[in-house]
Amino acid sequence: MKKTILLVVFALGSMTAFAQSDSGFGIKAGLNYNKNGDLIGSVADAGEDIIQGSDGKVGFHVGVFGKLDLPKIYLRPELVYTMTKSSYDFDGSTNDYDISKIDLPVLLGYKIIGPLHIFAGPAFQYTLNNDLGDVEIEDVQNDFTVGLHLGAGVNLGKIGLDVRYERGFSENEANFIGNNVTDISGRVDSRPSQVIFGLSLKL
Repeated sequence: MKKTILLVVFALGSMTAFAQSDSGFGIKAGLNYNKNGDLIGSVADAGEDIIQGSDGKVGFHVGVFGKLDLPKIYLRPELVYTMTKSSYDFDGSTNDYDISKIDLPVLLGYKIIGPLHIFAGPAFQYTLNNDLGDVEIEDVQNDFTVGLHLGAGVNLGKIGLDVRYERGFSENEANFIGNNVTDISGRVDSRPSQVIFGLSLKL
């Protein structure tokens, strides 16, 4: 939790500094198409594990950003609330796996030509909550994780459009157990793999 507070203070401080320069800050929102890792489970009295991949679903994100422009590159930290969704078919039904988290991407961008730019950087993530449908699920193994963002975008005046890919660096699992003795139990990989579509507005 202390790490999260420090990251939030860093992000807000950076954005305040950018607001005092010619670069600026703004708000952003968008949609996420997410797939988590495998679910590995077992059923009581069954002889082998069940390995189930996830189906992707659409989530969303909303947040703020700061941007420091240099001649050919820029630095852009973001502070974002994200809700991701994916689903697993097991135990005779489809269960949605919802994760809410605070993301702090720190992106380094390169201006290619005109409004077109590319960017990459680490994304520091703090998991707030995770839910797997009708089964009881524990907290994730690590609340604080690091991922990678890679993407491209265009700036049209104060409006920015971008698309990026995110991948978690390290494994991060949560254990679950069904409500009945005969239900499936096991663990699910909460590490994200997602495509993110973003719309931003410079204030």
